[in-house]
Amino acid sequence: MNAIKKLLGIVWIGLGLAAGYYLLINQAIPKFESGKPEDMIPAIIYTFILSPIIVGGLGIFGYYSLTGEYSDK
Repeated sequence: MNAIKKLLGIVWIGLGLAAGYYLLINQAIPKFESGKPEDMIPAIIYTFILSPIIVGGLGIFGYYSLTGEYSDK
């Protein structure tokens, strides 16, 4: 079971990186490039609020899984 938790740690880190890439490349950058004022607020929220929370949360969760924080004692 601990081996599965460590393997899933890699999955969580990869998922965090993929989510950050998706938010920035597919959501935020097109809204920044549109130049419309109503698109700037979601682009700023995606870039400076949601991306760090999602990437950081999934990354830390994956790191703890890899280091054995969730292992049975």
